[in-house]
Amino acid sequence: MARRRTFAIISHPDAGKTTLTEKTLLYAGAIELAGAVRGKKAQRHAVSDWMDIERERGISITSAALEFDLFDHRVTLLDTPGHRDFSEDTYRTLLAVDSVVMVIDAAKGIESQTRKLFEVARQRRLPMLTFVNKLDLPARDPLELLDEIERVLGVAAVPMNWPIGTGDRFRGVYDLRRDEVLFYERAGGARPAPVAVASADDPRLAALIGEERRGELLEAVHLLSAAGTRFDREAYLAGRQTAVFFGSALSNFGLETFLAALVDLAPPPQPRASDIGLVDPASTDFSGFIFKIQANMNPRHRDRVAFVRVCSGVLAKDMLVTNARLDAPVRLSRPSRFFGRDRETVESAYPGDVVGLVNPGRFAIGDTLYAGARVKYPRIPHFPAEFFGAMRLRDVKFKQFDEGVRQLEEEGLMQVVFPIYGKREPILGVVGALQFDIVEARMKNEYGVTCQVDKLPHIAARWIANDTGAPLKLPQGVLETVDRDERRVLLFQSEWEMQYTQRENPSLTLLAVA
Repeated sequence: MARRRTFAIISHPDAGKTTLTEKTLLYAGAIELAGAVRGKKAQRHAVSDWMDIERERGISITSAALEFDLFDHRVTLLDTPGHRDFSEDTYRTLLAVDSVVMVIDAAKGIESQTRKLFEVARQRRLPMLTFVNKLDLPARDPLELLDEIERVLGVAAVPMNWPIGTGDRFRGVYDLRRDEVLFYERAGGARPAPVAVASADDPRLAALIGEERRGELLEAVHLLSAAGTRFDREAYLAGRQTAVFFGSALSNFGLETFLAALVDLAPPPQPRASDIGLVDPASTDFSGFIFKIQANMNPRHRDRVAFVRVCSGVLAKDMLVTNARLDAPVRLSRPSRFFGRDRETVESAYPGDVVGLVNPGRFAIGDTLYAGARVKYPRIPHFPAEFFGAMRLRDVKFKQFDEGVRQLEEEGLMQVVFPIYGKREPILGVVGALQFDIVEARMKNEYGVTCQVDKLPHIAARWIANDTGAPLKLPQGVLETVDRDERRVLLFQSEWEMQYTQRENPSLTLLAVA
């Protein structure tokens, strides 16, 4: 268990998350050639982007589990979608990790999606390392970037190395802990070994990097020494401090130092909150929770895989566990470890591991599985949908249509309701509008169904918590629907419609999520 490191990488789109993921796998020997991330169809693709539509569009739209060995540690990297439309899948993934890596573009600093994902990580008090990427391109002042991290994110930023120049003047980094200079060679080829110096004041630095750059480095190091925050492991583990590394993922520069720090600083599996208190990962009783369901990972077999994060004890092949939601036994016949789409059956899994289970329809997102003492982990909340569309079949494959809608809903890709009056066509609710395109593409590619999502003017869905079935006084634009459990759901076109409905039906209790 002490060897396990389970983490996710978060960033704004195009900050370099996919490149960092690929180069990490390359460095660990998990792949032989890094995928091309600048998407021409003839180029290779990132191993974490395994879905056809991800390869076509050059974006990550679903989280992927990647398990490999690094510096004698067993690492599970959960690659998260960077696009803002997939925040719900990202949120669920962040519930399954013990730490986070945040990637920042050195020229752009903290961007909107970075800020949103950081807030999710902060809610979970996840320890976070920061990799400031693309130092070999024109970049902002490093002190300005540190200040922005502290000011915008409200966390102390502690540099572990310091860049020597940026853009076309970039010469390398100075390791603040080891007093070493790591040189950057733009032409590629063999990279010079780090050069140890006595300190930033060492006169030999001028011969190594030039007097001007030595003066800039010396000024920065003295300023950091006098006014900067020193790294405190306890503050890092509590999420109050982030260790910052500068480098370039595309050129592999600074990667080895960063990865060594990751396995050294990132925590092993930690105790988890449950209905019976904190669950110790070293407990002999197995427990875990399902944070993701994915349909059609193997299109030929139309399989459904439930991803479970092991929280305590040992998961063994063919063991009998209890699904806490159903209060029913389930046999784990073929647990698998994953590497993107590739999988292999495992005999056992330990706290920190993420394994896939064949889902015969008995698993749902948020389910707790346990053996031994009964335990239940907190439910995984849903994000309220902000975009709605009527899904219409354009051929006669009714059975495949119904199966596809049900399975994609089971994944958590969208919420589905049905009109009470009129034609019973599914109405989809999603967090981001791009998800409509994803649904159409996956229905065609995975289920052979041609369908179209026609956008609706509604902006919010509300479940009726205390439904008596009595008629309601509603504005004309409100659409009355039911979900699969026949619970009434109202779809609103404006905030005014919600306020009017509440005012005219004072005993009504409306919920944003089911």
